Amino acid sequence: MGVRLFHRSTRKLSLTDAGHSLYGQSATQINELSEVSRQLSAGSGEPTGRIRIAAPSDFFEIFQMDFVADFLSRYPKVHLDFALSDQRVDLIAEGMDLAFRAGIMPDSSLVARKINTGRRILAASQTYLDTYGIPVDIYALNHHICILAPSVAGQSTWHLDGPLGGAQIVISGRFSANTAQAQLKAAISGLGICFLPEPILRSSLKGGTLVEVLADHDQKNNDLFIVYPSRKHIPLAVGIFVDEAVVYLQGKLLE
Repeated sequence: MGVRLFHRSTRKLSLTDAGHSLYGQSATQINELSEVSRQLSAGSGEPTGRIRIAAPSDFFEIFQMDFVADFLSRYPKVHLDFALSDQRVDLIAEGMDLAFRAGIMPDSSLVARKINTGRRILAASQTYLDTYGIPVDIYALNHHICILAPSVAGQSTWHLDGPLGGAQIVISGRFSANTAQAQLKAAISGLGICFLPEPILRSSLKGGTLVEVLADHDQKNNDLFIVYPSRKHIPLAVGIFVDEAVVYLQGKLLE
């Protein structure tokens, strides 16, 4: 064609403006081909094909491999490709079939299926609380050691909702990590107060390795979704995976 359609680097492949334009003009034909493939697969009664899935880096701490093993055992002509990253990807540009995402879903061209209504809560080890005391209110967090996520802004804040409304609290600490599991392990080791999704903390709270702090404050709207490109039909294998993953995770998050 004589026109560059992709930006290629050692780490990723993305569409140029010309590539996006070509895709937009060809989207109908692409979807029609996908529908033909879907109908052929559905007609055979057996899901086939490769499902490309984007998910957070610590996704498999909740989404256990027993589901994956069972799914692949029951559908031997399906392949699952997981791309784990804490960076939100463009599903179309990256060629992904679906993604697992947490937070508030903005209006977009994606179809979103809500898995659960989630929240973040505060927790710390008993060792930390014995050493530094229990914060009496959210503003006391300014003077506590907190476990951080990396921030390019140079200042970390937590948004907390409570009986009197919401507040932004500036926090500080000596340890930061970009995955929930690393932050969880740091909290268990007594490195500070963590602020994580309740399902990730649940077993540690039940087992006593962590204690909830300021239980009347949390961060709501930490919901979990499966999202996929908005189109009239999706491949049979993708549809089955989405349906089964929603049921599995809803049960898992209620345990």
